[in-house]
Amino acid sequence: MVWRNQTFNFDFILLGIFNHSPTHIFLFSLVLGIFTVAFMGNTAMVLLIYLDTQLHTPMYFLLSQLSLMDLMLISTTVPKMAVSYLSGRKSISVAGCGLQILLYVSLLGAECFLLAVMAYDRYVAVCHPLQYTILINQKVCVRMTVASWILGSLDGIIVLAAALSFSYCSSLEIHHFFCDVAALFPLSCTDTSAFERLLFICCVVMLIFPVSVIIISYSGVLRAVIRMGSGESRHKAFTTCSSHLSVVGLYYGAAMFMYMRPASIHTPDQDKMVSAFYTIITPMLNPLIYSLRNREVSRGLLKLLRKRKLI
Repeated sequence: MVWRNQTFNFDFILLGIFNHSPTHIFLFSLVLGIFTVAFMGNTAMVLLIYLDTQLHTPMYFLLSQLSLMDLMLISTTVPKMAVSYLSGRKSISVAGCGLQILLYVSLLGAECFLLAVMAYDRYVAVCHPLQYTILINQKVCVRMTVASWILGSLDGIIVLAAALSFSYCSSLEIHHFFCDVAALFPLSCTDTSAFERLLFICCVVMLIFPVSVIIISYSGVLRAVIRMGSGESRHKAFTTCSSHLSVVGLYYGAAMFMYMRPASIHTPDQDKMVSAFYTIITPMLNPLIYSLRNREVSRGLLKLLRKRKLI
């Protein structure tokens, strides 16, 4: 295929993840169900924290930002996949592909840093409770959140600029259900080794640094919990922190498996399954984990439902 990258007058073809066999039709229906749960769950978390004044604290503000990021992340990939599958039109323009890459990478990066901020918040709350309102006040919380969004967006812009600089002269069929930058490597007729190194460095910064902050924070939390004399205090600290650690384990485990491996050992089917896990399943699990394991969130939800006379 003749290279047409300079004019951008071509479309990519997203091969997707499902065919029209009975098994895949069931799996597609399952994904739509997961998307619905994730969309409603994260929307409910954002609205609940916004409407309930008792939840206007730094911890719940950060949790609302996590839900907002998950809501945007799942909305970046699944609707396009569903429309392509149902309509049979699998093409996506260069602009649409670039927008997916920008949003996808930016949201992943922002969430990485936000999870580190949430870990630091729990460290201060457990280890320095008397200084909490000084170290984690409203201004500090907003600044750290804005920094997470900015750093994630910078990563997205860098990756997008590099991806659009590729020359595409082979088949334009992307073996994925969305425009993942790693899936574009095989389509380029130029040497992508320099960009692969850049992507690896970005992954180190976006994953290893936040993970280090999380490990250091929770090491301090663990020491503080062990020293607590009250069983009730231990249980409360453990419940709050274990919810966050569950989310961290799900998110970082899949992301590291996806992006910290050499490109030579990637396979399209494996990449699609791992991507589906942390772009579709994890956004659904996050609000469930926090709402089921957090009494204040559950209490606030019940109060809101009673106030609206829904139960």
